Amino acid sequence: MCALIAVFKGQDVNYRILGQTHIKVSVLSFGAWQLGDSKYWGEDCATDADATVHAAIDNGINLFDTAEVYGDGESERVLGKILGSKRKDIILASKVLPDHCAPENLRKSCEASLQRLGTDYIDLYQIHWPYAADAYTNAKGETVPGVCAYEETQATLQELQDEGKIRAIGVSNFGRTDLESWCQTGECITNQIGYNMLFRAPEYDVIPTCRKQGIGVMAYMPLMQGLLSGDYFEIDDIPLMRRRTRHFASQREGTRHGEPGHEALLFETLAILRAFADAVDLPMATLALIYLIAQPGVSTVVLGARKVDQLRENLLSGDLTLGPAGMAQLNEITAPLKQAMGHNADLWQGDSTCRVK
Repeated sequence: MCALIAVFKGQDVNYRILGQTHIKVSVLSFGAWQLGDSKYWGEDCATDADATVHAAIDNGINLFDTAEVYGDGESERVLGKILGSKRKDIILASKVLPDHCAPENLRKSCEASLQRLGTDYIDLYQIHWPYAADAYTNAKGETVPGVCAYEETQATLQELQDEGKIRAIGVSNFGRTDLESWCQTGECITNQIGYNMLFRAPEYDVIPTCRKQGIGVMAYMPLMQGLLSGDYFEIDDIPLMRRRTRHFASQREGTRHGEPGHEALLFETLAILRAFADAVDLPMATLALIYLIAQPGVSTVVLGARKVDQLRENLLSGDLTLGPAGMAQLNEITAPLKQAMGHNADLWQGDSTCRVK
């Protein structure tokens, strides 16, 4: 083990309070997108779904996150079926698409999610992306009608809350401006954002705003869709659907950010991180999770897992922490990529069409 790094068992790191609530959540939560979206994750995405979900519960994970859009509702259906009688013992979170946030559509979406999940209530109901109240011009130059004002959505969410169909309200992918607008008139206990060692843009504006507002951060994509697993050494090894972020050149199929990307810097960073992980004798994935858990403002890290062995290996990070020297080195290794990618906290869209504002 490198002399500069001290790896030791942490104190009280397994559970944290979610935002300004009394809800205690596991520092690692379960992201269920991978359970029901074979188009994105592959045909074997739900191979060990039952065993993996039950292993998560048995190992103390109590927060499970899904969304109506994941596999067109299949993630919710799979998760609800697997949970069965254990549903009462966990905190269930789901998300509604921004296009469904007008009052009449919001209620339909919520009730459809309840039915797919096989439950009477959703513990945390989140707005999946911010949306425009008025008509706007999209990246193609087309005029798109707005959804509705945040106040209208919040009024319907309050009704659903009063009826006991949802218990708490959160958002996802909201930047500083939208967070401040939302919080002026409505409840927001969490903001779920894409955040990892290869994408630190939320550290500039989003996370400081969450901390100021008392909003708990739920960090999704902690392993950058597998890039931080240490398994990919060349771009062609990475599945096509996972090569669409701003890390990759806009010439790559499926990208829509219109930027040159940072491919050389990305793989240079991964190589240094791999060497660092070897030096401290930890899997790179474990290192990536330890890093996120240690960040101020993070309430829980949303971990996607399809296999029991994969889940159990990643769970090790909940009981480990790096000393100050180790964290400083990780910050230094990933700083050039952070600076290159800038303040834009949208993984998929460029500055001109950024949705995380």
